Amino acid sequence: MDPSTFDFAGYYRERVRTAGRPERSPDYWDGRAATMSERGFDTPYVRTFLARMDLSGCSTLLDVGCGPGTIALSAAPRLAHVYGLDHSPIMLSAFVENARARGLTTATPILHSWDDDWTDVPVCDVVVASRSTAVPDLEAAVLKLHAVARRRVYLTYPADGHLVGDDVRRAIGREASALPDNLCVVGLLHELGLHPTLDYLPGENRLAEAADFEEFRARIDRLLGGLTVEEVPRLAAYFDERRGRPPAAPMKWALFSWETGG
Repeated sequence: MDPSTFDFAGYYRERVRTAGRPERSPDYWDGRAATMSERGFDTPYVRTFLARMDLSGCSTLLDVGCGPGTIALSAAPRLAHVYGLDHSPIMLSAFVENARARGLTTATPILHSWDDDWTDVPVCDVVVASRSTAVPDLEAAVLKLHAVARRRVYLTYPADGHLVGDDVRRAIGREASALPDNLCVVGLLHELGLHPTLDYLPGENRLAEAADFEEFRARIDRLLGGLTVEEVPRLAAYFDERRGRPPAAPMKWALFSWETGG
């Protein structure tokens, strides 16, 4: 196969369409805002992400899919102003509360989704999309990020295309395809004439943190968009078999960054 003739953007859209991953509504993220706000700021992923960002010569930052402000508010003391964009009103309320708790008066929330018109979104020196890019059309998302970035873009994507490991899927008999992996993203960015730097960030094993089977089941149910009655006992057998050992491996995130020429 000649990579120069391959349609990575189209391949990505088709793979996502058949992957069986549910689209997350604002209501879903509204329900997760409190938990993410409590535990999301001081993690190896966040610390490494912040360390990888080059903020030299920059005064403004836009965080797309900002959630409770994990990246934007952590970087805010080094910048003149940060903006948090999210389609969940409750997440944005958490963003505002977290900014207030940190004494930040230079943080502005923006209620928008990936699909909205972004003509009112401010152009910023740095644009970030952290763990928010598993979208139906990544090409369209990248073009939006690039258009509002004056200097640099940083985005992360599941490195192997999985939010739940292969071992869990096999155990419950789930054969749904994974999302495209990070090499597809490399090809897609190349198609758009972008030349990113690729790095990898550590992720937390959220499944290993489950205190018992019910919590583990709830997390898997949330990630897969619902378990069938046949899958629940299979998952219970998997959980019991691995008792004393972490279920699944920690996720690894691919970090893409590029200069926009501003």
